[in-house]
Amino acid sequence: MKLLLSNDDGIDAPGLQALLAAARDFGEAVVVAPATPQSGMSHAITWESGVHLEARGAARFAVHGTPADCARLGLLRVAPDAKWVLSGINQGGNLGAGVIHVGTVAVVREAVLHGWPGIAFSHYLRRGLAPDWERASRFAALVLPTLFTRPIEPGLFYNVNLPHLAADEPDPEIVFCALDPNPLPLSYRHEENDRHFYDGDYQARRRVPGTDVDVCFNGRIAVTALRLF
Repeated sequence: MKLLLSNDDGIDAPGLQALLAAARDFGEAVVVAPATPQSGMSHAITWESGVHLEARGAARFAVHGTPADCARLGLLRVAPDAKWVLSGINQGGNLGAGVIHVGTVAVVREAVLHGWPGIAFSHYLRRGLAPDWERASRFAALVLPTLFTRPIEPGLFYNVNLPHLAADEPDPEIVFCALDPNPLPLSYRHEENDRHFYDGDYQARRRVPGTDVDVCFNGRIAVTALRLF
């Protein structure tokens, strides 16, 4: 089957290469991703200015636009015969109510709006531990067959957060869980010229036991089914 891959970290991000490595075991992968990093863009789309689609090699295209633009152009112009849309692997977790703000999830949300099923992947990162993209790719490959074989329902998509484990820790279990309703903690530092910079402590966020934040922070793969309607 054909798989459309995108992200919000940009076409050259290591997480996208990790997702591509995982996806190749399941079908023909086509990449349509932002030309530059677009983190925090949420579901923004380009309305009035043109969106440039640039070929970057075989089955690889860069979009000079937002993550949601990538889903639209990818499904309309590049791979309308795709069976699934995969997004990620985002560098950093996209957990709980924070899924509202991120382009990684917006890619699959846009796809689902138009009738394609989708899965968003993110890699939670612990302080002081370097990302292991090869292992993250393997974790994603563990999840894909489970989700590919589940019934496809209108308006349904999946948000997957991979834990950040030390090299000597065993592979994690997959846990289906609910989205944590708590928002990220708000904190801004004030600098000269009345500028404010977000300075929240991601790891210190509140969490409901058994929801995605708690599951992923405790070293397991958190899989959350989300619905548009």
